[in-house]
Amino acid sequence: MTLSRARTVGFLYSETFLGHVPPAGHPERPDRLRRIVQHMKDCHLWEEIVHLAPVPSPEGHIVAVHSKDYYEGVRQRCVAGGGLLDEGDTYASPRSFDAAVLAAGAVEVAVDAVVGGKVTSAFCAVRPPGHHAERDRSMGFCLFNNIAVGARYAQRHHGLKKVAIVDWDVHHGNGTQHIFEEDPSVFYISLHQFPFYPGSGARGESGKGKGEGRTLNIPLPAGTGEAGYLAAFDEEVVPVLREFTPDLLLVSAGFDAHRDDPLAEMRLTEDSYAKMTMRVRDIAPVISVLEGGYNLDALARSVEQHLRALGNE
Repeated sequence: MTLSRARTVGFLYSETFLGHVPPAGHPERPDRLRRIVQHMKDCHLWEEIVHLAPVPSPEGHIVAVHSKDYYEGVRQRCVAGGGLLDEGDTYASPRSFDAAVLAAGAVEVAVDAVVGGKVTSAFCAVRPPGHHAERDRSMGFCLFNNIAVGARYAQRHHGLKKVAIVDWDVHHGNGTQHIFEEDPSVFYISLHQFPFYPGSGARGESGKGKGEGRTLNIPLPAGTGEAGYLAAFDEEVVPVLREFTPDLLLVSAGFDAHRDDPLAEMRLTEDSYAKMTMRVRDIAPVISVLEGGYNLDALARSVEQHLRALGNE
């Protein structure tokens, strides 16, 4: 099935992202992107998408959602040769800073292209991922919060009033929630396995201060499959988004709720991601940003179906 000419899908990728190299055996490895790219070529989507070149996000854009001290700390750690950034399994290598600022910048280029009408939607095939990165600390393989940088950029540089973020990564996006939980102009919605890493994302977490009610967490038990996810979309996600009427919809597109993923216990298939995409793609222009997904074949097939759903009539 070919993509519709009426729906153009942008694709952002760079070999610079492969320069972020955690230790051997780490699940968030460069082969994730290599497999996506090869699969896109094998299934002939590579020729149908609109290739957009990412550019690095300037320091000022990243410190709009992260502290300057944190930004500088990541940079210095990479200059010094890399190493562990947190108390868990988030690593930096000498070229990780370049990859991280380019990953954030890719989302900004996607915003420019979608808001400017060059494409109708876009997918950012980036790494390191971002949704666990809080304002002043790294977590869960994430250095800078790519989708948060993009959301703030859309508001400050394009004047968008309301941005929604749907996070269907199997892990709760604690960093994105943390950054925007007091901001009523950004609606954060997460569907995730619970209880699970990182421990946040309970129903009662609904925002703070002026942002109260602008966070919607949908914790799902281990073993939830397509029926449970689609019910959550139909009964909660879609009605809330339509009421919020966002100018732009950003998707933290983790594909680790797939039944073949080694790091979680959910039961989605690649077709499930297509169905979830179809439910939200007409609410507002969509930009999706790669987060998790650690079975290489399942990841590549899921990205394909996600892109086909964005691009087909």
